[in-house]
Amino acid sequence: MKIPFDKGEARSWARENMHGVANVVTPTFTSDLSGLNEEATRHDIRLEIEYGFYGTLLVSEVAVTLEEYAEFVASSADEAQGELLLIHHASFNSLEDNIAAAKLTQTRGATLALLGYPPTFYPTSADDIFNYTKAFCDTTDLGVILFPVPLWGFERIHPSAGFSPDLIDRLLKACPNIVAIKAEGGMPTVGGFVDVYNRFADQVIVIEPIEGNGLPLATLLDLQFMGTSNYEYYGPTIPKIFKLIRGGKNIQAMDEYWKVFPARQATVAAMAVLAGSNFLHRMLWKYQGWLQGFNGGPLRAPSMRLVDRQMKALRQGLIASGYELNAPDDAEFFVGRNPA
Repeated sequence: MKIPFDKGEARSWARENMHGVANVVTPTFTSDLSGLNEEATRHDIRLEIEYGFYGTLLVSEVAVTLEEYAEFVASSADEAQGELLLIHHASFNSLEDNIAAAKLTQTRGATLALLGYPPTFYPTSADDIFNYTKAFCDTTDLGVILFPVPLWGFERIHPSAGFSPDLIDRLLKACPNIVAIKAEGGMPTVGGFVDVYNRFADQVIVIEPIEGNGLPLATLLDLQFMGTSNYEYYGPTIPKIFKLIRGGKNIQAMDEYWKVFPARQATVAAMAVLAGSNFLHRMLWKYQGWLQGFNGGPLRAPSMRLVDRQMKALRQGLIASGYELNAPDDAEFFVGRNPA
């Protein structure tokens, strides 16, 4: 599959085409954990489209090999048939692995890449971050989403997740295929987003992915894209609200925003237990999707554990927000809707 732009045209393509909301799909493994469950992937992709998502991140930071991940992307692309933007997750163990993975997926249906940094990458200067990022961008044809976020631990270099305005400016000049910035520096404040938006929104798409912040901000600013995050917890609600905002129906959008506030509180509380881990609870996110009809199912170790108190609180948050759940006993989550 061919990427729909050349590197020099990546930003103009993004500006014209990236309109909507992108969440995440996590791979599902077979019950014996020996391989991927393709039907589970296809089930999730179909539901992404049904719920009105524009795109999805295809999560890689689970115990998946490069070859399995390429298979995961290919199955997703085959099921989507162009109806869903697929975002490669550049979150493997090394720069070399991330380059290899991107080369595999850019021919299998991915269009963009969300760029992460390995746990063993310990930059001591902005130049180190620049060199890693440029090396990745230079070797892929994918459009790249730059991702300043405290998960990397780069604050010793700059308070905004290590990405000073000067560093971002250098990267945008050196890497024409950087199409967007997922600006989460300075969390839990919106300072990083606001600073990046004020400085660089005329060059690339600037994203506030946290829906509790991003949706209200989109009523004030021209935000054409939101993602990637665990919006699947709300079923089709986040794309619905975002569409209302883009259509100028801000009051109606905020009415819908407040309806799901109990669920929003539940997910904020669930995420709070991760403080200090610097890693997202992918099994918890997978459970959130399962409550809304997504596949659920097995993940390989190592994985954070999902326990009853977390599941009960997340389920209750949706019920309190008025959702009618099609999710059986929680034990079924670990099996999945399409066991293999």
